[in-house]
Amino acid sequence: MKKWIVMLFALLPSLVMAAGANVPLDAANNDLSDKASLQRGAKLFMNYCFACHSTQYQRYQRVADDLEIPEDLMMEHLVFDQNAKIGDLMENAIPDATAGEYFGAAAPDLTLVARVRGTDWIYTYLRSFYVDPSRPFGVNNVVFPLVGMPHVLEELQGTPRKIFETVQVDGKEVQEFIELRSDGNGELSEDEYDDAVRDLVNFLEYSAEPIKLERQQMGWWVIGFMVIFLILSYLLKKEYWRDVH
Repeated sequence: MKKWIVMLFALLPSLVMAAGANVPLDAANNDLSDKASLQRGAKLFMNYCFACHSTQYQRYQRVADDLEIPEDLMMEHLVFDQNAKIGDLMENAIPDATAGEYFGAAAPDLTLVARVRGTDWIYTYLRSFYVDPSRPFGVNNVVFPLVGMPHVLEELQGTPRKIFETVQVDGKEVQEFIELRSDGNGELSEDEYDDAVRDLVNFLEYSAEPIKLERQQMGWWVIGFMVIFLILSYLLKKEYWRDVH
């Protein structure tokens, strides 16, 4: 019995991470082979996310090499810690205690968030903030209700609000939520913002598994080897059993 209790508590964090509002997710449709998209995503992450969220299982140099960013440009434009070196892990500067004081809890590391949440979830989440004066940061999220995070991309998207329409339910008029719509005061248009979020999600998927494309390519070689090995094994078997039959 104790063993099952221990296993249950071990699984609780993953169950909590998987929980969320029952909201249809939009497809991210990102492309890990698009280096330009990955570079833009890295820029967005470092400028808007890295102040609170680290990717502590990544190194600046690995990102620079994989994304084909020259090291001098990486250090100049994407590394904001003056004491950091190109080989350092990508850890943010805000202490956990300070983050807990500001946000109620330390901001989670995002190295593996794409594997935990999925790219479609992140893509939809970053496009689902809306104004909610009752919340500490003045915003809420359709995908993650009561989120304890500000809408850090608001200057790009603009101020998103819930749009309602009046419908008849049992003979009564009620307000039904239909969509989120920006006030149009952001730096980007709606399509441009969607593309920017897709770039950011692309970078987070890369961070979660930098070797993913190489692994997939290697898988085809392994399958090809197994097919050739099967053919050779079959021919060898026929040769050995020729005299028996």
